[in-house]
Order: sequence, then structure tokens, then C-alpha cells
Amino acid sequence: MTQDRPVFGIFLMLGFCVLAPWGDAMAKLLAESTPVGLLVFVRFAAQAVILVPLVVLTRRSFRMHGRVLRLTVLRTVLHILGIAAMFSALQYLPLADAIAIAFVMPFILLLLGRYVLNEEVGPRRLIACIVGFLGTLLVIQPSFAEVGAPALLPLFVAVVFALFMLVTRQIAKDTDPIALQAVSGLMASVVLMPMLAIGTFSEIWEISLIIPDRDVHWLLFAIGLLGTLAHLMMTWSLRYAPSATLAPMQYLEIPVATLIGWLVFNDLPNGIAAIGILITIAAGLYVILRERASVQSGPTETPA
Repeated sequence: MTQDRPVFGIFLMLGFCVLAPWGDAMAKLLAESTPVGLLVFVRFAAQAVILVPLVVLTRRSFRMHGRVLRLTVLRTVLHILGIAAMFSALQYLPLADAIAIAFVMPFILLLLGRYVLNEEVGPRRLIACIVGFLGTLLVIQPSFAEVGAPALLPLFVAVVFALFMLVTRQIAKDTDPIALQAVSGLMASVVLMPMLAIGTFSEIWEISLIIPDRDVHWLLFAIGLLGTLAHLMMTWSLRYAPSATLAPMQYLEIPVATLIGWLVFNDLPNGIAAIGILITIAAGLYVILRERASVQSGPTETPA
């Protein structure tokens, strides 16, 4: 059994919070000149190329059967949809805004826990969900006024990744994280290759297979490498520190994305969006702290 090493776990989560927005920034740089379908394919193909040899060298098992295999397929489909929607959103939205809107995911998870899994959720956490969602609407409002419906794509990302997290919870104890990611990379690549072939034959730009310019090859590789490393760092962080310790750290992804957006794209959230981001962060942290307090106090306390 892995011994808790909270400081190391926090370090790994900080690595995720830095690497993930950089991967999104690379995708945003390429979004106008490269089909989204190709970006998503490269993301998963790189994941497979990096992790499959690692699984073989460390003699991990690829084998999955029954319920675990079915849930892994579902998880992979959700992962494809979530990344495709985020890469699409980045064509229209500033980096920080897209990531901040997607951080409505913890509230969706809480509501799914109550209404799908019948978990106990108290009124104060439900109120925090409402407040957080209102903050998200403040972030959406300026972008929606400017670009219309694409501003809602990060909300779809949040819903998809909330379901992705629920499925992951169901199989986390029955699978090795590296093997799971390797298998997911292979599955996604197999699913996406015929889609790219159909898109190319039908001249559907969004899912066409094109030969990118040589000067963007390194950006395509960076998307796959950064996405794979970030996801692995987040997964491994949970092996060394409790989720209650790590969850608040994930909100550092928003200021990191804001800084990257300013440095790379000269984008900063406007006043309304900035207020919405702060409200979303505050409500999310409140939910996390209430979850931690509930776990520490035991089952006898009335959930808040």
C-alpha cells in the first residue's frame, strides 16, 4: 500500500495545474489552422505512444473484462467528447474564461452525487452550488454576447467530465492508472482514425486529416505530451495525498491559465468575468471545505 506523502502529492498536483493550461494553450494556438478532430487524435495517439511501451516495460497488464471493460469504453468516449468540446471552445473564448467556466464541474458532481448516487448533500452545499453557477454565468455573459452559443461549450465540458469522474471512480480500485490511460489512448485512437478518414473523404474540415506545416509539428507533439503528463501527475498525486487535501489546489489552474492567456494571447478576463471567476472559486472552495469537514466529523453529523 502506498504511504501518504502529502507534500509530494501537492507538488504533483501543482505540476498538473501548470501543465494542463499549457496544453490547452497549444491547442488554442493551432485551433484556427488545424481541424479539431486532428488535435484530439494527436492528443490520444501521443498518450498511447508514450504509455503503451511503459506498460510493457513495467509488465503491467492490459487485460480488462466485463464491467471494467465496458466502463473503460464509456470513460474513453466521455474523454474524447470532453477534450473535443474544450478544444472547440478555445477557438472562440479566452483561455482563462474557458477553464473557469468548466470549473462548474465540482458543482455538477455534487448534484449528481445527490440525485444519481443518493449521497447526502446538505442545504449549505446546495446553496454554494447555486452561487457557483451564478458566478459561472457572469463569466459566460461577456463571451456569450460576443460569440454566441460556443460560449456554452465549457458547460458541456463540465457535464461530460463530471460523468467521466463518476465512471473513473467506479473502476479506479480495479485498474492500474498507467495501464488504464494506455488502454484509453489506444481505444480513442482506434475510434478517431475512421472518423478522420470519413471526414477527409466527405470534406468535413472539423474532422479532416491534413498534413500540418512542419513548424507546427512540435506544437502537436506538445499537446499530446502535456496532456498525458498532466493527467498522470493528477492521477499519481491521489496516491500520495488525500483528495480533500488536493482538491483546493486544482483551482490554481484558473490563475495559471489567466497568466498564460495574458503572456501568449494578450487576453485578460474583463471586469464582469473576473468577478464571476472569483465567485466560482470561492463557492468551489466552500464546497470542498464542507466535504472535508463532513468526512472528518463522521456520519453522525447532519450534512451541510
